[in-house]
Amino acid sequence: MAIRYLPRSSSVRTAALAVVALVVLPTPFAAAAPAEPAPPKPVPAYSSTLLDRPGTQARPGAGAPALPADVSALSWLVADARTGEVLAAHNAHRQLPPASTLKSLFALTALPHLDAAARHKVSQSELSGVGDGSSLVGVEAGRSYRVSDLWRGVFLSSGNDAVHVLAELNGGWQQTVRQMRAKARALGARDTHVVSPDGYDAAGQVSSAYDLAVFGRAGLADPEFARYCATPVAQFPHGNWSQPIRNTNRLLTGADGVARYPGLVGIKNGYTSHAGHTLISAAQRGNRTLVVSVMNPQEGGGYAVYEEARSLLDWGFKAAGRVQPVGSLLPQGEQSRTAQGPVPAAPESDDSDWTAILLVGAGSAVILVGAVRVIRRRTARAHRSSGRD
Repeated sequence: MAIRYLPRSSSVRTAALAVVALVVLPTPFAAAAPAEPAPPKPVPAYSSTLLDRPGTQARPGAGAPALPADVSALSWLVADARTGEVLAAHNAHRQLPPASTLKSLFALTALPHLDAAARHKVSQSELSGVGDGSSLVGVEAGRSYRVSDLWRGVFLSSGNDAVHVLAELNGGWQQTVRQMRAKARALGARDTHVVSPDGYDAAGQVSSAYDLAVFGRAGLADPEFARYCATPVAQFPHGNWSQPIRNTNRLLTGADGVARYPGLVGIKNGYTSHAGHTLISAAQRGNRTLVVSVMNPQEGGGYAVYEEARSLLDWGFKAAGRVQPVGSLLPQGEQSRTAQGPVPAAPESDDSDWTAILLVGAGSAVILVGAVRVIRRRTARAHRSSGRD
């Protein structure tokens, strides 16, 4: 009869499994100990499934103000910028065309790769793909611009011409599209599909109020992004002189009859005939900063997006601390760590025998303890049967 020898690691693990089986299966040596109840797991303060539901989601507590009744947007969201907690939302994940609010994702993607102080001479080919009817800041082929000037053209004038030049500096239009898609996924923004980095209407290009708020919150954490989006007026080069450009976010500048919102710190507005008016706003009051996203109001005309954002910001500052969050802007892994504490790293898989050896040792100890208990019980019974104390 041929004898097959197992490798040392296999034999040890086999022994470990055998010992574990002796411990787990009922044996005459040890009775099963009563199982201790597992400690309760911490429950998050919100259920992320609420944001997956259509309609308005809010969890008001005692003293919470009523949500504003004058908001007609197809989708909106109010969140705390520091914690990422969503205070209320309406159709948070509804996919809609974002218009130029998508430039916030473009900036998050390209800003880290481009030196703001560098100069670049613009070629005609870099401007050839700008769509008809695009908003422009006035970039001209053959002229040199600092990268920081081009970024001001993006944030203040929503210039698609500036976006095209910066995208080429970032590795090209399609490379930037791929990077933006990856950035959105990394931030947990799963509703966004990028086709045109400038937000110009394109088939299949969508985002959501949830994702836009994610981009806005991430932008505020970047000092360069935050500085650009909070700039109301700047000078833009035009030949041998410069011309003033004004931020098209009326809540920031107070232009066109829209009252400036106190404490506003940005972020980005947008409009196309297909998307309607869209807006990401952020404002600070005391130690609290709120992010509000509004997509395509159905009533009130062209400036309704600003007034609806104003109403939601007012509500958010009054409601903070009086409502339970309905979700979070943080990616799922970060939500888990925030709610339940640090997640221990999974053990690495290797060929070490230490795990098996420890199992053998632990199993043997359990069997030995069980045997000692059985011997003691038998000894006690023998004493009682013989009449000894």
